[in-house]
Amino acid sequence: MDLIFLAIAILNICFGISIVFFERKTPEIALAWLTLLVFIPVLGFLVYIAFGQNFYRARLFKVKEEDDRKGQELVAGQLTEVARLEKVSGDERENRFLRVIRMLLVSNRALVSDNNTIEIYTNGHDKFRALFSAIEQAKDFVHVEYYYISADGLGTEMAALLTRKAKEGVEVRVLVDGLPFSVVPPSFWKPFLDAGGKKAVFFPGLLGFINFRFNNRNHRKIVVIDGKTAFCGGFNVGDEYVGKRELGFWRDTHVKIDGDAAHLLELRFFMDWNFASEDHYELSSRYLPKTNGTGSAAVQIVSSGPDNQHNQIKLAYLQLINTASESVYIQTPYFVPDASLIDALRMAAQSGIDVKIMIPCKPDHPIVYTVNHAWIRDLLDAGVKAYTYDDGFIHAKTLVIDGVVASVGSANWDIRSFKLNFETNALIYNPGYAKKLKEIFEDDLTHCTGITPESYEKRPLLEKIWGPIARLFSPVL
Repeated sequence: MDLIFLAIAILNICFGISIVFFERKTPEIALAWLTLLVFIPVLGFLVYIAFGQNFYRARLFKVKEEDDRKGQELVAGQLTEVARLEKVSGDERENRFLRVIRMLLVSNRALVSDNNTIEIYTNGHDKFRALFSAIEQAKDFVHVEYYYISADGLGTEMAALLTRKAKEGVEVRVLVDGLPFSVVPPSFWKPFLDAGGKKAVFFPGLLGFINFRFNNRNHRKIVVIDGKTAFCGGFNVGDEYVGKRELGFWRDTHVKIDGDAAHLLELRFFMDWNFASEDHYELSSRYLPKTNGTGSAAVQIVSSGPDNQHNQIKLAYLQLINTASESVYIQTPYFVPDASLIDALRMAAQSGIDVKIMIPCKPDHPIVYTVNHAWIRDLLDAGVKAYTYDDGFIHAKTLVIDGVVASVGSANWDIRSFKLNFETNALIYNPGYAKKLKEIFEDDLTHCTGITPESYEKRPLLEKIWGPIARLFSPVL
């Protein structure tokens, strides 16, 4: 028995050395994993292998990082234009957002287009009606990228539509993530593939369903149609997204973009597809046609993932919060921020800025739900106002600053989205659309309950016990 305990202790020490010296994680994340090893020896390291390890990450993403440099020749020209606008404009309120644009151009090569028209969808029925209608009208190609497409009613309807378009001669490509729960039977996609459609899986598992890589998942939701119309946001494809599962009404946010921002989302799809599939295609004028965009919305497409160490979407959130002069409105199903975001939100609220955060009233992941409330509690004393959305489940990932600039996309406010998954957001620099998103937030408040220090203290005893423990591991959730 003593030998067993000694062997376990030696293994734990070796595992700890691996985490500290070879994985090069931030101190708070490394400490969280080391704590797990102490609480659950050996088994904790198996959990780490599934959820935390980054072995061979440089090798896995080397090709992708090289691909990501393609198509970015316009960055230098756009930086020159931003510098010109900063000199011409004496309006500090306008220049503050030019600084956001500049930062993301430099650090993320995130291009900007300024001729876009946007439609905002907040429920699945409207979003999928618009999406299916746009796909029906496709003449040349449809490129689809989702975290998952379920083999249920909605997923079957979409697969049938894509199959029909493939039979018409439209180029249809579908990219989905390879996480086990998202894998569907081969028979589901067979008619689509037989019709000439093409499908790829991002980091597939062994035999299609055995996959121990829970990190580095492709969480993006992008559809590009004929290079002129694109969709991005929070909806995946499944019956729950139209309110047909146990969580009830699904409140999410998605945008349809007509204009040159469709090119930027096509570029994102191109890089992801060529990384995941052996059936590469060349980015040509066919996929980036002239859009004749007549809108007035400037849109910057920002992507982040474990192939880039700078956490670009988190930096965008931080920079936007720091530009706020009136209000910061946040909607997210998962609120597990790091210290930098906590500090930014506290400083904003203590400076007199109206900071409001909206999270679900019910859990789809109980551990994260508990941690959500724990971090919210830390902000209440600084003057941040927080709410639970009571009319179903809120899955929207939005940020609205002063009703002037907004972000809509796939990234949650948690470390998994910032560091471990591939995400894409659309930053919208347009007072009209940002004001509309602010009004949507304010309308959602009529379906909310405020979180106060008093209500937090009235939590059930079990949650009070479990909360501090769950929060301890929040850096690795």
